[in-house]
Amino acid sequence: MSTVRIAMIAAVGRNGAIGAGGKLVWRLPSDFAFYKATTMGKPLVMGRKTFESIGRPLPGRTNIVVTRNADYKPEGVEVFASLDAAIDRAKAVAMRDGKDEIFINGGGDIYRQAIDSAERLYITHVEAEAEGDSYFPEIDPGQWVVVERPDVPRSEKDEADYQIAIYERR
Repeated sequence: MSTVRIAMIAAVGRNGAIGAGGKLVWRLPSDFAFYKATTMGKPLVMGRKTFESIGRPLPGRTNIVVTRNADYKPEGVEVFASLDAAIDRAKAVAMRDGKDEIFINGGGDIYRQAIDSAERLYITHVEAEAEGDSYFPEIDPGQWVVVERPDVPRSEKDEADYQIAIYERR
C-alpha cells in the first residue's frame, strides 16, 4: 500500500454543532455502530478534550492524542505535541497494520486544523440543531463531493433523524 488517506469522522448538527461542555449533543446508537465499524482497526487522532470526553482508549484502534501538555500520559494512548506529528504517527501505524486510512476524531479545533489535509469526510448529518460550544468546519461544496450515502436506519433509541454522507475532495 503506497498511501494512507486522512479521513475525518463526525456527527454534525444543522448548525454545525458537534459538542457542548465536552460531551456529544445527542445520542445516536445506530450512528455509533456505524462509527465503530468504520474506524475499527484504524488509527484515531483526537485532541485531549475529546479523549477525556470519551473517558478511555477506544478498543481495537490505536488512539493518538494531541496536547501541548508534555506531562499528559494517559494509559493506552500515544501522545503528541502537534497535529502533524500525530498524523505522521497514525500514518505509520496504518501502513504497519495494512490499513488505507486514518481518522481525525475531533474536536472542533483539531477538525479545523486538519480539514485542509483531509481527503475524505464521513459525516453524519443530524437533523437537529443543538446548543454547542464545538463546531465542525463548513463543508465547501466547491471542494467536496458526496461519493456514497450509507443506509444506516434510525432505531427507536436514536434521539434525532440523520443521514450519513461520505465526501471526497474534488
